[in-house]
Amino acid sequence: MATTAIFQAHRINRGAAHAEFRFLPTPLHGRMPACLKEIPVMPDNSDYFDFEEDERDFDEDDFEARIWNLFVLINPGDDELALQQFNRWREALLESGEEIDEEADWLPPLMAAIAWQSGFEVDREDPDALVSAINELAARWNLQLDWGGDLDDEDFAAATDAPALMATAHDRLREHNYALWSVDTGNGGLAGWMALNRDDDAMLALCSLLGVEVRPGSDPF
Repeated sequence: MATTAIFQAHRINRGAAHAEFRFLPTPLHGRMPACLKEIPVMPDNSDYFDFEEDERDFDEDDFEARIWNLFVLINPGDDELALQQFNRWREALLESGEEIDEEADWLPPLMAAIAWQSGFEVDREDPDALVSAINELAARWNLQLDWGGDLDDEDFAAATDAPALMATAHDRLREHNYALWSVDTGNGGLAGWMALNRDDDAMLALCSLLGVEVRPGSDPF
């Protein structure tokens, strides 16, 4: 299974509120961190698998490493931005009074940390916001998506909606070897992030371990 390079976290400041991390690459052919060790190949549908059995093999201390690997997957080739977002997420979680563990309400601050850079969360009744957000993400890789029409065209706008446009974006991005993921934040809107499509299996497996529901953007929540 081909995946983006995996990293291990090393604390360089042990003060809880101001801890910083640096990340050293672990080659995929070498020893992988426990948080992603022996992940099986999964089908492209998060409804069909359950990692409860495997999850008991992972230590609670692996939670931050799992989160870091999520940032790596949604920022392919941009470790600097991934680290900025990771630290932004961590600081927001601590400032809210939450512990940094899997029991925390960690997804909202993560979505805020990646907003308009690596992910988005918009009102499902606002197609303009969705198109703007995905265009912003795609521009990172110099991609311009063909939406099949222009929302300024009244006929086109009347015949589509935000979920349908998200499905269109998913299909167009797959043509360029990128994946658009729909993320269930529980807020009733449309949320998602992008990654390389070669990392589909890793994304599904990692999100299962983290307890967050994702599925391809062609079938948004």
